[in-house]
Amino acid sequence: MTDLEKTAKDRGIKHFLISYTDLFGVQRAKLVPARAIGGMAKNGAGFAGFAGGMDMTPAHPDLIALPDPDSFIQLPWKPEVGWLASDLWMDGKIVEQGPRNVLKRLKAEAAEKGLQVKSGVECEFFLITPDGKDVCDTADRQAKPCYDQSALMRQYEVVAEVSDVMSQLGWGPYQTDHEDANGQFEMNWDFDDALVTADRHAFFKYMVRSIAEKHGLRATFMPKPFVDLTGSGCHAHVSAWDGDRNLFADDSDELGMSELGYNFIGGIIHSAEALCALYNPTVNSYKRINAPRTTSGSTWAPNSVTYSGDNRTHMIRVPGGGRFELRLPDGSVNPYILQAATIAAGLDGVENKRNPGKRLDINMYTHGHTVTDAKKLPLNLLDALRTLEKNEMLKQRLGGFIPSFLAKKTEEWNSYCGHLTQWERDHTLDC
Repeated sequence: MTDLEKTAKDRGIKHFLISYTDLFGVQRAKLVPARAIGGMAKNGAGFAGFAGGMDMTPAHPDLIALPDPDSFIQLPWKPEVGWLASDLWMDGKIVEQGPRNVLKRLKAEAAEKGLQVKSGVECEFFLITPDGKDVCDTADRQAKPCYDQSALMRQYEVVAEVSDVMSQLGWGPYQTDHEDANGQFEMNWDFDDALVTADRHAFFKYMVRSIAEKHGLRATFMPKPFVDLTGSGCHAHVSAWDGDRNLFADDSDELGMSELGYNFIGGIIHSAEALCALYNPTVNSYKRINAPRTTSGSTWAPNSVTYSGDNRTHMIRVPGGGRFELRLPDGSVNPYILQAATIAAGLDGVENKRNPGKRLDINMYTHGHTVTDAKKLPLNLLDALRTLEKNEMLKQRLGGFIPSFLAKKTEEWNSYCGHLTQWERDHTLDC
């Protein structure tokens, strides 16, 4: 385990960010001087949970964020600061609604069954103007801008710095591209244990925002910031291992997927409508997964519960190599709940030997209407929340997180419904 006091002295750390991820996926933190890190490592940093994005009241005791020394990251762009992911405690007990706590528990459950779930995430984001009204690059206006070399290189200073930082941290970044929307980018790094990936995912969002701000820009992971452009997904590539053996790999299968892997996929398909509330947790999320065709010609987002081989028009893609790509989550997904919910549904599939059904090889964007027996994803956040509330398996496996999540997200939906939009005025003033 990392000795934080020694690390501070050896690396010239002046302050530590003791950070936790709340119910909404937002990072909350306190800045702690290095001289005090020994006490914080033992006793944690105190927060008011009600004010810090948790399902709590002002009467609750202190929410204690206990830093995990093994999550330590020295900020390459501000090397006198160290970042630490934290587990949440209260009154000497683990906080069940804490997202990182939920993932650690599900990871342990999988380990009891001989499975180490590993994953990689594809984080899509936009670089926009500081006021959030437009993409940052006025020359990035092509109808089909995906992989555009010039648009990519015009943001070289930002994306190269992020990539260099990931290299310094040992993440193994291997590619950056301009994505399907104007102003949209994606950066990829090596897959790893689900908890490691979740910690890196949480830090990545902070890092990209920080480096973008340094260059006078703003980064957003909002699922659908512009109505006519492709939204931002957060695809996850998932596999399960026993030591060095990939348990999802089977060379005798047409797609290279083992029976265990198919059962894992079957579990996700079985609970997909309820998982939608967790993978797509904002009102705006449903502007992405139920969007009309964008200026590029495709939304690249699913709206039906189907799987296929190497075919990006389905909710789950099996490209080979003993892994599958889950294409449903979007940029607003909580990094820890993305992993935890996937493990929960996958374990349910393995335990109950859930069959994912026959794969479909059609283009769902053009011929999806011909599929009459595929389940449809929810049309809005409220429908998703109601489906999640009925899913006993997810409520049991994710424990105290689910009632807290449902309570806070129902508040969000009610707040949204209380907002009067210009669309309503345009279509109703003369009714």
